[in-house]
Formats: sequence, structure tokens, C-alpha cells
Amino acid sequence: MIAFAPALVPLLVTLPLLGAAIALIAGRHRKTQVAVSVVTLTVVCAIAAVLLFVVDVGDRPIAVSVGGWPIPFGIVLYVDRLAALLVVVSSIVLLAVLLFSVGQGAADGDDETPVSIFHPSYLILAAGIFNAFIAGDLFNLYVGFEILLVASYVLITLGSTESRIRTGVVYIVVSLVSSILFLAAIAMIYGALGTVNMVQIAERMGELPQQTQLTLHLMLLLAFGIKAAVFPLSFWLPDSYPTAPAPVTAVFAGLLTKVGVYAIIRTETEMFLDNDVNMLLMFVALATMVVGVLGAVAQAELKRILSFTLVSHIGYMIFGLAIATPAAIGATIYYMVHHIVVQTTLFLAVGLVERRAGSTSILRVKGLMKIAPVIAVLYFIPAVNLGGLPPFSGFIGKFALFDAAAEVGTPIMIVLMVAGIVTSLLTLYALMRAWNLSFWREEDDSAETEARISYLGSAPAAGVETQRRVIPRIMTAATAGMVAITVALTIFAGPLYDVCTRIGAALLQPVTLEQLEQEHEDSTGLDEGGER
Repeated sequence: MIAFAPALVPLLVTLPLLGAAIALIAGRHRKTQVAVSVVTLTVVCAIAAVLLFVVDVGDRPIAVSVGGWPIPFGIVLYVDRLAALLVVVSSIVLLAVLLFSVGQGAADGDDETPVSIFHPSYLILAAGIFNAFIAGDLFNLYVGFEILLVASYVLITLGSTESRIRTGVVYIVVSLVSSILFLAAIAMIYGALGTVNMVQIAERMGELPQQTQLTLHLMLLLAFGIKAAVFPLSFWLPDSYPTAPAPVTAVFAGLLTKVGVYAIIRTETEMFLDNDVNMLLMFVALATMVVGVLGAVAQAELKRILSFTLVSHIGYMIFGLAIATPAAIGATIYYMVHHIVVQTTLFLAVGLVERRAGSTSILRVKGLMKIAPVIAVLYFIPAVNLGGLPPFSGFIGKFALFDAAAEVGTPIMIVLMVAGIVTSLLTLYALMRAWNLSFWREEDDSAETEARISYLGSAPAAGVETQRRVIPRIMTAATAGMVAITVALTIFAGPLYDVCTRIGAALLQPVTLEQLEQEHEDSTGLDEGGER
């Protein structure tokens, strides 16, 4: 192990918080805030890449106890392959969306993203996401959630329009309910087991009666299910995300629900491996996939279409987790990485459509292929990727999930495979219909075309049509960069999938407290008594 690697772990959280403080002090000095935000996220990305290399090549996680407290009494920051990979992907996405927002802010001023508020809130959001990924105990995971949620409350209501305040209130109330459930579950676990350290919880969980284990298990699933937006706990998402500014919507769609999915994966594989609820998860996955994609088909507004597809594709991740084999968990991690990148890219592309056409309604937008061919390409590539067409990463991830399900071969697995295929086809239909109407349809199309889409007339509207605005080059470049990353997920699918396979195998072999203490000692050079 590289000697300085453990010292890098706390920087994943402290650097964004420090950057947020500097950005807040900088006030309305736009260039200073932009520079601080870009440098901070770039450095975090580099640190995460180093940590991923260290833990993957060394085949040993890094455990750091903050403040030098002996494990399990201190706050443990735990970086394994999964945590490091997700921090790398998240920091890349956050950086790309930041550059997109910089272009939007430079062109529009503070109307959409007030710069004095946006940058500090954005970096605090990043700190919360990173902290959640590397948390080694439940309470620190809760703190990570609360940090990112506090920042998201500010970001989702930027601009203070009536629609943003109204949907922001719904988002805040739902998030608070989820947090209360999570905190109550933590209190019950601590009362029953005397610890909040996830490794120690896993070792002591077997001492509790099965009914008590199931109660604690379901409470955590309920809290994380709301955050991950699984059916029927996803009702809040399609109305909350589309009203926010384009950069905010993109980063929320790409990352926030995945933090919830990550928490479910951690608790299912680490704390409740012997008390599984896999059959329940399968039914949840089935309902999430089907209901989400049917909602997408019924929409006439691009952001709402993407919001419903976001819900439906969370179902694939729950499906993979419910299969509970190393191959399935590895496929789930690969699909999660794919979805973070592709979903964010699609929302950025829709942000470009909104600026160029003045609307995101597929009933209003026409003829963009002629006037904005670059945007057409930037939308089309991630759209067919999300739809699962070969050879893209969406197809690779879904095929891997279906292959893992086929190895199990039970009737419910067959049903879920069929549902997954139908969901993929309907996703492709919804996204390609939107592409056809917005880009291929001519301004002077006949009444026959309008009649064929008249059934969408009762779908929720895209809101007030805005003025068409110039698209700064940096916004297009940021979106194009994300499209390039979606293509890279296909080109480098082999090495990435190998890492994900190793993650899947490791997650189903939980770490013991003795191993955690040894990893901490190896990481820091301190023994259990805190001496060298």
C-alpha cells in the first residue's frame, strides 16, 4: 500500500467543505468561485483515482479512524473498491455539470443559478455525497445524507420561482420523513446492539431474534427506498426534479438517488447478509421498472420523461441486488456507474434543448435537427445507450444482469428478465419518440402528425415557454465531454467490468471487526491502543 494513501481519505470530504467556505467568503467574485470549485473537484477526482488504484491493486481496503480513536469507537472512514469507484465517477460528473453551470451563469447572470449561493451549496453537496460513500458507520452515513440534503434544499429552489418553491417543499418534506426513519432505525440498532459501526453491527446482528432483525432491516430499507426513489416511494421525484435549473436537475438525477441505492447495497451485503428480503426486493424491482417506464411513455415533457425513466432504471439495480450472487452484484455496480453518467448526460442535453428551443415539451419543440444538429447527436447517443441498444454500456449492463438471473433460473427471475426487456424497449420508445418529434419533425408538418400524438395532450405541460437563448460553447463542450465518457464506458467496458466483478465478490464476503482493525493498523501504523 502506498504509505500516504490513508492521509488522502479525509481530504475527500474536507477539501469540498474548505472549498465551500472559500467560495462563500469570495461572495460575488464569480471567477474566484469558479476557480475554487473547479480546482477542488479536480483534486478530489485525482485523489479518488489514486485511492481506487491503491485498494484495487493492493486488494486491501483502507480504514481510517478520524481523530485517532481506536476502532470501532471513532468515526471510521472506509474506502474499498466500491467507495473509491463511486467517488471517482461522482467527482467527474460533478465537475462536468459545474462547467455546464459556469457557461449558463456567464450567459444568463444570476437568474437561474445565483453564483454567490450556487458554488458553496454545490461543494457542500459534493462533500455530503463523498462522505456517504466512504462512511464506515451508520451515523456518519446519516451525516453524509444530511449534508447533501441541506445543500440540495438550497439548489432545488434556486431562482425562487413559484413552481420551484412548491416542488421544493414536497422534496424537503419527503427527505425529512426519510431522515427521521433513518435516524430512528439508527437509534434502535444502537439500543439493541450497542454500536453503529457497520462491521460490528454485522457481527452482532445474529444475536438478535429474527423478528427484531427483520424490523430493523425493513426500517432501513424504507428510509433508503425513499432516497433511492423505488416504487411506491418514488411519487415525489417526477414532480421535484424537472422544475430545478438544468445543472441542478442533472446532478440530482445522476447522483442523489444512487446514494440511496449505494446505502441499500451496503446494508444488504454487509449488515443483513443472513437476514435477506430478496423476494421482497424482486417484487419492488419489478414494480419500479414497469410503473416507472409506463409513466415515461405517458409524458410529453422531456424532463418528466427522463425523471420517470430514472425511476424505472433504479429497478434494474434493485433487481441485481436481489439476485444476490457475485456476478449479479458486479453487474449492478457496472449498471450503476453507467446510469450515473448516462442519466446526467441526458439531462444536460435536454438543458441545451431548452435553451435552443425555449421549451422542453415534445408537443412544442420542432425541427431541431436542422437548426441544432450538434444537440441532436448529443441527445441521441446517450438516449440509445439508456435504451440498451448494443454495443453500448446500457446493453452490456443489462445483459450481465439477465445472464446472472438466468444462472439462478427461478420463475421469478424469468419474470423479472421479461420485465427488464420490456422496460428497455419502452425506454427506447419513449426517448426515440421524443427525439423524432423534437428533432425530425418539421415546423410545417401536417395535421396528421399532430393527430397521431394527440393522446399526449392531457400530459403535464412543460410550463411557460421561455425565450430562446444563446448556448455558450462551454455548455456544449461539457455535454459533449459527458457523451464521450458514455462512449468510453463501452470502449473500456472490459477493465471496468473486471473491477466491478471484484467488487461483487468482495461485498459478499463481509469484513470482520478483526480485519477492519488490521486494515486500520496497516493504514495508519497504529495499533489498537493508538501507539506506533
